[in-house]
Amino acid sequence: MATMFRPDDGSGDDEALVSSINTTPLVDVMLVLLIIFLITIPVVTHSVAVALPHEVNQPTRTRPQNIVISVDKDGNFYWNAGKLADAGMLLEKLKQRAVDQPQPEVHIRADKDVRYAFVGRVVVACQRAGIGKVAFITEPDHGIAARGAE
Repeated sequence: MATMFRPDDGSGDDEALVSSINTTPLVDVMLVLLIIFLITIPVVTHSVAVALPHEVNQPTRTRPQNIVISVDKDGNFYWNAGKLADAGMLLEKLKQRAVDQPQPEVHIRADKDVRYAFVGRVVVACQRAGIGKVAFITEPDHGIAARGAE
């Protein structure tokens, strides 16, 4: 607590103490902090305005050159309808087809209960092979599709 001496008021009591706190510096600091926070908060919470996609059921355009890779819930890979031995064989087949002109699209069909790591292996194999277009095949949620039509 700050103490101050009172100026001489003619009463002869020169040693009287004034026990009040000067809050002016505290108010000044608080106003400066308030201004700083008002300026910086919009910058910190600023996010990029992005129009997020809604689920749209687009019919798959099946072309002879498209590759459909399926992943079952156990993590087995299938090239169109044939089962592949491992991810190495998948990579080799993708490298062979990556040089085709026009380059084929890879459509990944994964079981809803498959671990993400197995789907990730397919995506990495496509990337290593140089495949430019990879798509995920899903089934639309009929409840969402019905609400979107309203």
